[in-house]
Amino acid sequence: MDFKDSILQFAGRVEKLCPQIQTEEATKNALIMPFIQLLGYDVFNPFEVNPEFVADLGIKKGEKVDYALMREGKPIVLIECKHYTENLDPHNSQLFRYFHTTEAKFGLLTNGITFRFYTDLVTPNKMDDKPFFEFNIGEIRDNEIAELKKFHKSYFDIENISNAASELKFLNEVRALLSNELSNPSEEFVRYFAKKAYPSSVTQKVLEQFTTITKKAFNLIVSDLINDRLKSALKTETAKSEPLTGEQQDEQETKPDNGIETTQEEIEAYLIIKSILRQKTDPQRIHLRDAQSYCAILFDDNNRKPICRLYFNGKKKFVDIPDENKKFVRNEIQVLDDIFGLGDKLMEVVEGYTFIKSALEE
Repeated sequence: MDFKDSILQFAGRVEKLCPQIQTEEATKNALIMPFIQLLGYDVFNPFEVNPEFVADLGIKKGEKVDYALMREGKPIVLIECKHYTENLDPHNSQLFRYFHTTEAKFGLLTNGITFRFYTDLVTPNKMDDKPFFEFNIGEIRDNEIAELKKFHKSYFDIENISNAASELKFLNEVRALLSNELSNPSEEFVRYFAKKAYPSSVTQKVLEQFTTITKKAFNLIVSDLINDRLKSALKTETAKSEPLTGEQQDEQETKPDNGIETTQEEIEAYLIIKSILRQKTDPQRIHLRDAQSYCAILFDDNNRKPICRLYFNGKKKFVDIPDENKKFVRNEIQVLDDIFGLGDKLMEVVEGYTFIKSALEE
């Protein structure tokens, strides 16, 4: 079972377990320890998970944080736990006190339902007031699972997470601001659009009128985006229900206008593949050609020279790479960065095409 499936399965169990959890200790045993295990750590090995980790605070000795995830004898993540019914807002100060007395770079405050990750983006060695990453396990999204995976023991890299934390923090803050403006637009926000659209001076009456107009306009935009995604999903499902032969797939790729839309993820994956393959060939020889059921990455824009096929339309993402017999081998990825792990296979495919060409020229 892959990481995403494990997290979703755990999320499904949480709601069923909660009615039986009466204490904070039960919350740890039923919700938080299994969560730590999903991150790849052995909860019964103190070299990996140190319970009741001592974090002395000046003259106040013996202060303990609930768990510390360890690496090479040093804490890397401090975890403070509360009962699943508790509001976490009043409790970040406790984690704040522990944070600056240890070498840990990250703090996690959780009640087993809500998970808040902190670091020191504002002032070094001083935990920020606001988390840079937060999610509700019962409503966790694919992009949040991808961010959470960075904390898995196998992928944990302090520099990598720290670099992503800054962008993630401000992304979430801007997203929250936009969400608030869309549901309850401020006068400043409405005035900006009113000045752009209204031909005369913006009076208080005009401002009130544009408050309603602004809300309706953004609701229409959201509605249109949802409808477009639904139409795209319906087209994808229709295409998947009718398997195509290899010749039909090649023919389908060459059709100039068949309702195909290349997604941002496919474009980003294409750029990653070009970046990998520039070690072996001129990146200008790597081409993208989209089809209804998959997105093809081709060498010299030749259907007979596929480098890989991207299947990003379903719940899971796959990169199919041809072997020496030109049979496609499926590779599941969780996030786009996982494509870098397929670099050797992709370079082998391109080496095969360039080797054949060199042999013919000789």
